[in-house]
Amino acid sequence: MGLPTARGPLTERLLDVIAGAPGRGDVAAEERVPDDVLGDEDVQLALYCCYELHYRGLPGVDDAWEWDPGLLALRGRLERAFEQDVRAVAPRPERVDPSRMDDALREIVRADDGPSLSAFVEREADADQVRELLVHRSAYQLKEADPHSFALPRLWGRPKAAMVEIQVDEYGAGKPDRIHADLFAATMDELDLDPRYGAYLDVLPATTLATVNLASFFGLHRRLRAACAGHLALTEMTSSVPSRRYATGLRRLGFDTARATDFFDEHVEADAVHESIAAVDLAGGLAHQDPELGCDALFGAAALAAVEGRFAAAVDAAWADGRSSLRAAPVAAG
Repeated sequence: MGLPTARGPLTERLLDVIAGAPGRGDVAAEERVPDDVLGDEDVQLALYCCYELHYRGLPGVDDAWEWDPGLLALRGRLERAFEQDVRAVAPRPERVDPSRMDDALREIVRADDGPSLSAFVEREADADQVRELLVHRSAYQLKEADPHSFALPRLWGRPKAAMVEIQVDEYGAGKPDRIHADLFAATMDELDLDPRYGAYLDVLPATTLATVNLASFFGLHRRLRAACAGHLALTEMTSSVPSRRYATGLRRLGFDTARATDFFDEHVEADAVHESIAAVDLAGGLAHQDPELGCDALFGAAALAAVEGRFAAAVDAAWADGRSSLRAAPVAAG
């Protein structure tokens, strides 16, 4: 993963500081956080870079920055603004019936009236639009399952067992060539895109980065462990049908090799199985342990729906206008 070159002033300052030795207290120098954090390119990119230190790191950046107090102070300030915006679009319910968590999650799915990118890909998207969508999704899919795995040590009992069961499949069930992130990389490669981790960071807009940052934010905070579980539950509940549509769209466009469609074909089957585990055993199990955790899980699911809805609307609007939804045209792998 390379460092982003398309930077705003906040990201520029952040990357300049962490290129040096850890321990500089001026990382958190006060700078105005914009009103629309969810749509701000600079804030979302800076937050993404902060989070990336907990994943594969940044080139030329000392790993000790991961827990540097000055950097965490800056990240915390950005997270507070981010959380405020997320809670504004996805209010947390005040009560929940633990025995009806499945229904409550399905109600969030039913309430989603945004554009369906998977239906568009299935019926009419062209090859360039499919490639563009893969570039967007690469920000998360190339680290698929990792944000949610941060929550595992913070769970116990039935919810922990449920999350482990889901995550085992995400990581290939012991088969390295079936790791879902690697299957997605193969799809990108088959469509002449660069499958390297973080290769397209420079062209991803704020609405895309926010979808990934949301998962990292939930996963990295113990107080939000149930929100992370709800995020995962809704992800599993809304994956099987769209994956089938994406696979159909790829085949319609002539991308009918296993390398092109395996990622989506795998999710059609796996997530159909995961759906009940995620809703009943994971989210429902948390609600039975503590109804407050159930409310947090529903908040996490609603937050996913809202932030993903903003992303889908932005892509749909760009395509309706005949323009790219990326910040710049991606470069093919060649």
